[in-house]
Amino acid sequence: MAQQLDDLSRSPTPLDQDSTIITVIEMSQATWLVAGIVPGIGRHPLKKIEPNELELLCLLMRWRAEAMKKGRTITRIVVAFEAGRDGFWLARWLRVRDIESYVIHPTSVAVSREHRRAKTDRLDTGLLKRVFLGWLRGEPDHCHMAAIPTLAEEDAKRPNREREGLVRERTRLVNRMKSCLVRFGVRTFKPTLRNAPDRLATLHTPEGVPLPPNTLLELRRDMARLRFVMDQIKEVEAARAQGLKQAPQEKTHAMVNLLARILGIGIDTADMLVHEVLARNLRDRRAVARYAGLTGSPDESGSRRREKGLAKAGSARVRRGMIQLAWRFLLFQKESALAQWYRARTADARGGTRKTMIVALARKLLIALWRMLTTGEVPAGVVLRAA
Repeated sequence: MAQQLDDLSRSPTPLDQDSTIITVIEMSQATWLVAGIVPGIGRHPLKKIEPNELELLCLLMRWRAEAMKKGRTITRIVVAFEAGRDGFWLARWLRVRDIESYVIHPTSVAVSREHRRAKTDRLDTGLLKRVFLGWLRGEPDHCHMAAIPTLAEEDAKRPNREREGLVRERTRLVNRMKSCLVRFGVRTFKPTLRNAPDRLATLHTPEGVPLPPNTLLELRRDMARLRFVMDQIKEVEAARAQGLKQAPQEKTHAMVNLLARILGIGIDTADMLVHEVLARNLRDRRAVARYAGLTGSPDESGSRRREKGLAKAGSARVRRGMIQLAWRFLLFQKESALAQWYRARTADARGGTRKTMIVALARKLLIALWRMLTTGEVPAGVVLRAA
């Protein structure tokens, strides 16, 4: 049976355990615990090393030499570790040196359901070895692997994520200043205005007195930070716009420009969706919805049938963005088939129904956008801006 596109639920290569060194790494900030299965060696070696790629490579070469002394021919070395703080750099570094490397989704590894289960690095490496060995054998559902992005693909995500963090910081500073002012009865002052620092000196409380000196100094420092953050947001947006203008035919740039033609979708949303989900080689619509965490989580046992809500197992950034976009889509694309579908199912006007169905709309909309970028099929009734 042919393997599906981007199917990382099982190994694409048959396993010959007599010629393969199988290695898993339990990574932390201070040390790496490396466990292996080496042909010809009865024991399963376990070695704690410094978090250094060269030391890891030396360890793998030493295990290969030990296997060759036992008369085994090593043709394949495979390494796996859980996705986490270290990202994907080690997997890319190993692959350049002809060592197969895989990154395991931590949530795909089944663990004991005991209330207080024992958990140590040694036990974790043993668990990783078992699931990784099953995955290498081609047995389904032992664990799932994350797709390893290139350095360029990882870097392309940074502008949108940086802007998201800066917008969050801007909101925090504005709320902090408004909370400070409301303690003195000032409610109409807008800290985001360009002349806000000049207007601070003229502010008076309802008691007719100016703001206290320490509070005034604090607000001025907050406004300086706010201006700096807002300038950085503009820099990120300008750099992104320049990149789209200079290379409009580049694959992801063309996808961003096409999405931004849909009325109700701006450059920020289009850029996030393309680099976070739509540029990935996902095999079907179910994988698209699952990656965004917009699928359900049924709970069935015996005669009990209930739905626990969203699985939330995918990208929280994509899920938040799609739910916000779904509400916006209803305003800008009222005559589209998706908007009509939503209105037909929320005719009772109950708030609970509308909130439940907006998630379904977000899922359908994400799949429709994915189809638009992959097949060129424009969603029915959607209005596009002029090219």
